[in-house]
Amino acid sequence: MRILLALLVLIGAAVVAGAIYFRAAPLDPAALHVDPAEVTPPATPNFALMVGSAGHFIQAEPEVVATRIAAVADADGAELLAGSVAEGHVTYVVRSRIMGFPDVVSLRWVGQDGGTQLDIFARALYGTSDLGVNTRRAQAWSQAARGATVFSDGD
Repeated sequence: MRILLALLVLIGAAVVAGAIYFRAAPLDPAALHVDPAEVTPPATPNFALMVGSAGHFIQAEPEVVATRIAAVADADGAELLAGSVAEGHVTYVVRSRIMGFPDVVSLRWVGQDGGTQLDIFARALYGTSDLGVNTRRAQAWSQAARGATVFSDGD
């Protein structure tokens, strides 16, 4: 019984230490603030890359898209890591609720043909699988940039 209790305490301490580490580990804005159109896809499947023809053309002016992106990022609890909405290129950090694993979302939007081309690169910094979280996030943020109401899936 003592061994089981000691094992549970050890596991609990490891979980708490991990949560503290993932929330406190520094992130390098210079390395993470990338243009999605210039990214080489990672070797691991824990990302979503939507650029060019796989990106999204939105029938709205860039200023409108920028406002919508800022609103969905805020609603998702994202923190601005680098860039600015005014320049049309931002990188946000979104953390998982329990452990605080950081996911990084880089977006660039450019006015084009009376609308806006939106490119997105969302990726997990740790692990090899994100269970589809970044793909769902990139799709939800793209829908929000189009003006759709988006509800968080609670990841």
